[in-house]
Amino acid sequence: MVKSYLFLLICVICWGSNFVFGAILVKAFPPMFLAVFRLFFIVLFMMIYAVMVNKWKKIHKKDWFLMFLLGLIGTCINQWSFYAALETAHPTTSALILALAPITTSLLASIFLKERIIRQFCFGSIVALIGVFLVITNGKELNFSIGLIWIFITMLTFAISIIMIKKLTEKYHSITISLYSNIIGFGSLVPFLATEKTSKISMDIYPWILLIVTAILMHGICTLIWNHQIQVVGASKAAMFLNLEPFIAMLVGLIILKNNVTISQLSGGLLIIIGVILSTSMKMKKEVGEQLYSQKS
Repeated sequence: MVKSYLFLLICVICWGSNFVFGAILVKAFPPMFLAVFRLFFIVLFMMIYAVMVNKWKKIHKKDWFLMFLLGLIGTCINQWSFYAALETAHPTTSALILALAPITTSLLASIFLKERIIRQFCFGSIVALIGVFLVITNGKELNFSIGLIWIFITMLTFAISIIMIKKLTEKYHSITISLYSNIIGFGSLVPFLATEKTSKISMDIYPWILLIVTAILMHGICTLIWNHQIQVVGASKAAMFLNLEPFIAMLVGLIILKNNVTISQLSGGLLIIIGVILSTSMKMKKEVGEQLYSQKS
């Protein structure tokens, strides 16, 4: 069990660090270029792995529409908006806003899957929203930058994708779903690559190495490890590790980027995490939450 917890912690450290590495990469590559080539390496890895474990299965005709929506919303828009956000948004702020995904997923589930909203969920959501207000204002007046808008879109598309994944996992393995959704997302982004200016693309080898390693490690290997380990410890216990993600982003940003961590970020971050725990600690989590945590990428 200790070994499983260690693996889960390593995954969360990688995912928390991804916000900082993403902020580094957007200085070397345009967001669209980053999203396309990141997905290229992810798809390559997933194709090889799916063949090795015999999970490259055919999709039924009636499921293609939902699979296409998942690829378009949960991969194409999600990946591009993530890097577009990190051009201007603080990595720690981005991580904290993305921490709202479980609450957003549960809210969407109440609308589309008719999940019952309980009083504790409402209270937790209010606490989390107060935390978000502290984070985005940073103790000053409210000022929504374009980066914050993009990261909210990233969070929303991720939450929407979880609802679609919940339906698809009734018929298909998570590896099969991940493979097809990434292929669709990659194919949807490629035509837009022609709009990017090649002068903004770094020819230095180090950003390329970082791009390839983070794509395969964080989206590929860590996802596979996470999906396996939650079968050992359970989705609820694994979920608690995800709450560390924003604070890992803070720590890594402080070490690598020398980003200062403000009192507003710390206090707001604590309120967000407390709100998420309160909102997802009851029965509502049982149906949707397990899909969220098993599909983390």
